[in-house]
Amino acid sequence: MAAGEEQSREYLRRHRLPELLHRLGALLLFHRPERPREFLIQVLERVKAGRRAEGEYPYLMDEANVDAMFSLLDVLGQGHIRPAQYR
Repeated sequence: MAAGEEQSREYLRRHRLPELLHRLGALLLFHRPERPREFLIQVLERVKAGRRAEGEYPYLMDEANVDAMFSLLDVLGQGHIRPAQYR
């Protein structure tokens, strides 16, 4: 592998850019904003604030989404699910 390619890979890994770009793409597809560039700017500002511990990191799913998914799996209302259901 060429030195420039290895440096590029290291740069991407060190800054976790593939993960960030994947998350941004997922957020765009989930929310489908009318103004995607402005939406991305707002999300990146929230990431920046979250890193400074001034705000909340933008997640794809919020607590209500997790509760709804859990209730779909816990059809008997037992308050727990089996490992197989989790997978």
